Amino acid sequence: MKGLVLAGGTATRLFPLTIVTNKHLLPIYDRPMIYYPLDTLAGMGIREVMVIVGGKSVGDIVELLGDGRHFGLDLTYRYQRGALGIAHAIGLARDFIGDDAFCCVLGDNILRGEPLQGIAEEFENGGYGAGTMLYKVPDPERFGVAEFGPDGSVIGFEEKPKVPKSDLIPIGVYFLRPDAFDVIEGLAPSGRGEFEITDVLNHYIPSGKLYAPVYEGHWTDAGTVPSLLRAAEMAGADHEAGTLPPPVARPVDG
Repeated sequence: MKGLVLAGGTATRLFPLTIVTNKHLLPIYDRPMIYYPLDTLAGMGIREVMVIVGGKSVGDIVELLGDGRHFGLDLTYRYQRGALGIAHAIGLARDFIGDDAFCCVLGDNILRGEPLQGIAEEFENGGYGAGTMLYKVPDPERFGVAEFGPDGSVIGFEEKPKVPKSDLIPIGVYFLRPDAFDVIEGLAPSGRGEFEITDVLNHYIPSGKLYAPVYEGHWTDAGTVPSLLRAAEMAGADHEAGTLPPPVARPVDG
């Protein structure tokens, strides 16, 4: 399985912090935000990772991460021109992914607690076409929201609804196979002008090939000032408990 980290976007919800820098370079406790999704992928046993960059400070991200060897990863990069959505960014990785299953983690997602390697293996070996993890939140209107049928199975996702149908959202960890690129090519932009990942997930629901377990660990995104603070508090609590590994520093020789 290969990995993607999405680290583009304009991050207007974090202004003025992101007026002159990419939000994924902002600190979360004692390390840059982008370290966390890389750690998530490494924890699944993934070693080949593409970082999709865009917006400001692209060179700073590349300088910070280098070729990834100090993380135990093999990193490559691709540029996304404009904020065209998660699905569009994933579509840029088609040549990199090849014939492999892959996991995409949004660059502002912080996960602590429940190990993910077993979840990744269950997706890869279970014959699913796409997967995500559901998480209960107090503000689902900020996200794509899961809708459930009478039997408790997911029957659809709605992106940032004004009236959410549940409080369970797909967090920013997506498991996909190469046929997802054909699905992405057939998408039309939403009313927001973006190609939505929820439309990709919805494609796999009628065939019963969507994998959507509930994540039992701790999660937050860091896309707003309040959630940025929550992410730092969560990481700080892990540090106090001794469960947050030391931050990795890039060697001076690169």
